[in-house]
Amino acid sequence: MKEFIEYILGQLVRHPEEMSVTEDEQNGFITYKIDVSEEDMGLVIGKGGRTIRSIRSLVKAKAIKDGVRVRIDLVEEDNEESREDDQI
Repeated sequence: MKEFIEYILGQLVRHPEEMSVTEDEQNGFITYKIDVSEEDMGLVIGKGGRTIRSIRSLVKAKAIKDGVRVRIDLVEEDNEESREDDQI
């Protein structure tokens, strides 16, 4: 599944070398965290979130076929920095 997500994202982004997909399994769900460059974030999200919704739909269809439960999260740099500040 991770390779499938990386393939889809690799076709969208301008800087595939800065892209990473991490996998974490908890409580029967496999969570994939997508991290792309700030410049590519808009391409991955798309106008009104259409692109990321489409990616999630494709992954969900493959997950149903494979019999697994998945979730896709986008890692946003601004939110991580603000979360770190809140913890201090």
